[in-house]
This record gives sequence, C-alpha cells and structure tokens, in this order.
Amino acid sequence: MAIVVFAVLAAASLLPVLLTPIPAMVDYPNHLARMYILSQSGTPDANPYYEVAWALYPNLAMDLLVPRMARLISVENATRLFLLVSQLLIVSGALVLERVVKKRVHFAGFAALLFLYCLPFTWGFVNFEFGLGVALWGIAAYLMVAERAWPIRFVFNAVFVTALFASHFFSLGIYGATLGIYELWRARDRKACRDAALRLAMLAIPAAALFGIMQLTAGSIGSEGTNWHLEFKPIWLFRIMNGYNLPVSAASALALMALLYLAAKRGILVLEAAGIWLAIGFTLLYLAIPSTLLGTSFADIRVIPAAALIIPAFCSLSLPSRRWTIAALAAVSGITLANLAVVFVVWLPYRADYAAIILSFHKIDRGSLVLVGGSGDSGDPPFNDLTQYPMFYAPTLAVHYANAFVPNVFTAVGKQPVQPRAAVQRLAIPYGGPMPISVLVAIAAGRTSSEIPPFIRTWYRDYDYLYVLGPSVANPLPNRLEELDRSARFVLYKIRRTP
Repeated sequence: MAIVVFAVLAAASLLPVLLTPIPAMVDYPNHLARMYILSQSGTPDANPYYEVAWALYPNLAMDLLVPRMARLISVENATRLFLLVSQLLIVSGALVLERVVKKRVHFAGFAALLFLYCLPFTWGFVNFEFGLGVALWGIAAYLMVAERAWPIRFVFNAVFVTALFASHFFSLGIYGATLGIYELWRARDRKACRDAALRLAMLAIPAAALFGIMQLTAGSIGSEGTNWHLEFKPIWLFRIMNGYNLPVSAASALALMALLYLAAKRGILVLEAAGIWLAIGFTLLYLAIPSTLLGTSFADIRVIPAAALIIPAFCSLSLPSRRWTIAALAAVSGITLANLAVVFVVWLPYRADYAAIILSFHKIDRGSLVLVGGSGDSGDPPFNDLTQYPMFYAPTLAVHYANAFVPNVFTAVGKQPVQPRAAVQRLAIPYGGPMPISVLVAIAAGRTSSEIPPFIRTWYRDYDYLYVLGPSVANPLPNRLEELDRSARFVLYKIRRTP
C-alpha cells in the first residue's frame, strides 16, 4: 500500500513542471533569460548588450547543461527538463541514500516529496536543487564504499566533489558537512581518531585543489556581502514548507512537527547514533550560517531541506499496526497534497500571465533598454502576498523576445558567466528587484538624494520602456509615460525622453 501511495504522490508532484511551459518560480524566468543569452551567443541572434565570460564559478549546473540540451530541443523545454531532472535527483537521491544506509527503502521518499516544493525550490534556486540532488547521490556513493580501500574512496569522492563544485557551492558544502559529521561519529564510535583524520583529509583534498585552481584562473565564489538575520531563524522553520502561502506553510510545519514528536515519544521513530550526530550538526550549521553569504541571500534556509532529505536515512520507523500505517500515510499525503494544491493554484494561472507579457514584448522595439518598476514601496519579496513574487523577473525575458537590455538579469560576477557589456555596465542591477515606482516618480520630479543609487538617477533618459509590476495603478507620470499594454500583473509604458 505504501508503494502505491508513494507512486501516486510522486506522479502528482511532477505534474506542475510537465503542465507549465514556464514554472511560476521566482528566479526561474531570470534563469531562463540567461539560458537564452548563452544559447544564442555567437549566433546572428545574439543579444548585443551581454557577453559570455566563462570562469571557474561553483554555480554553473544549468549554465553548462541547458545550452547543450537546447541544441536538441528548445531553450524553454531544455530549462524545464533541467528542473524536472533536479526534482528526480532529489527524490531518487533520498531513496538511494536510505537504501545504502538501511539496506531497504522505507520512508525517505515521502520526506523528499514533502519538501519537493519547499521555499528554496519554489523560489527558483534551481542550481542548488540540482546540486543537492547530486549531493544525495554522492553521499550514498561514499557510504557505499566507506569500508573499501582508500583509492576507491578517493576516486568516488573526487568525482562527486568535482561535479558539485561545478553545480553549486552550497550543495558541495552540504555534501562535505554530512560526510565530515559522519566520519567524526565513526571515529568516536570506533575510537579511530587517526583513521578519521586521514579520511577527513582525503575528503578535503579534491575541494582544496579545485579552490586553488579557481584562484589561479581568476574564478570566484559570489561577491562580498555577509549578513546575519538571527531573528528570522525561528520563523523560517514555519515558512519553509511552502513558498507561496504562509498559513499553509505554517500549518504544514506544525502538523509535521507534531507527528514527529508523537512518533518519537511513543518510540515509533528512533534516530540512529549517526542520525543524532547529523541532527545536531545540521542544527548548529543552521544557527551559525549567515542569512546572506558571499552575496547569496537565504543561505541559512537551504540547510533545512538538506537536513530533511538526509536525516530520514538514519532513522528507523516501526509502525505497530496496519491502522498506524494508514494513519501515517494519510497524514503525510495530506501535508504533501495541501502544499501541492497551492502550487497548482499558483502555477496554472501564471501560464496566462507569462503568455501576456511575452506578447507585450512584440510592442517593444528590438534592441531597446527596458526598466522594471514595481507598484509597491519596495523591491523586496511581498511577504503579504507571495503569489506576486513569480512575476518579479518575468520582464527579463525581453532579452530574448526583443533583444533588449534589462538591468535585473542575473549577471553577478562569481555566479553567472553572463556579463553586461561596457556600454550598459553602469545600469546593471544583477540581483535587484523592481525599482519602486515612488522612487522613479521622485527622480522624474527632481527630488533626488544621495540614497538613490547612481544607476537609476537618470532613468528617464537611459531607458526606452518601463514595466510596472504589481496591482494596477493609474499612470504615475502621464507626461513622461505612454501606456502600450496592460494585464492583471503588469503595465508596459513607453518612456518619452522629452516630457
């Protein structure tokens, strides 16, 4: 019965990606825009405002794979296939890891489905999702040969470290932390400190070598910027389950915590010795890691799904009767389906929203400069309505459909191999959201201050078009903006250089 329930839940969980040409994930349209730039580089259709500058960046999974897949299928389908493969890696990796540790598949697959649309994944951290799936397979492979001769362990580790280094730096960190904690537990259990030190050194050698090569080849990891937001760490535990609906997320998290507490209290769920070490290690890592690390936001919340995918392999669950089994399956299915229903409710309507903005690109002169504004007061995530968030980067697709320049395209040095050319370098906002329309209005009226960044101070002279995202508002600058198109989630204006 459990196998049938798992198969049905797994099939349902993959449907959103199969049914939506552009998944409604926050960063996804921006990644898709970059895939278009990479795939068209060196062709007559290449975007004139961006150049490809490869370096050894540990954040290149889709940048390396999608353009090659796009030679056989469209860029849009290749990017969606990459996402689907990432999800399959997550689920299969959790199953394989549990199989290696317990010699059977038990409940890790259900844990993977519970977190398949958690906040980091639904916000479009696709390289991290792909890398985490590879990390699960890598951990399983290492544990499978943990008792074999050191050359075999070294080769297995080197292969996965290389793959993870290219995929995503944080996924490599999860892989290293997991195996490091495991080896420390193993040393304590067997009183083999010297052997553990050698094993840890062997784990670190391939990563150290790649870091050295990166430095010699002018590669880098992200950018400067490290911030702790300790006040959010308790909150993320309740927001992690769903990236669109905070009440559903909190209810899911509370229900899951209650189930785990009840199972542990009755002795039904037991953490093995290595699992206890991993649980403590991931807890300390979550508390210690900054919220923004090397310019990458939401670093700490990525630890939560990693722990949720790895620790179940080191737990034993003994349900005393068929009634308990049915109740457990019903509870897990209810949480999974509730979060999946939210995904369907958000993703399916966005098919029309993305189609509308793609049609609007045909009203833009090719080769134009396109600014993105927001009708709200901030470019930060609209936590009061996270269903608005997937539209934030939709205008970046103009780089393909209108061969335009859009300042919000992801071009951060150390993360992406796409860079704006010198002529538009000063306008680039590689990780910024829409500029609040109130700021644009103030600038147009001559009310500037030192707090306004230089790249936006002359927007009405630098750009040709303006997208205003969010709830519809009246034309804020009738003498400067001419409305060309409108939908439920955006308004497109042509900017009059002379008011």
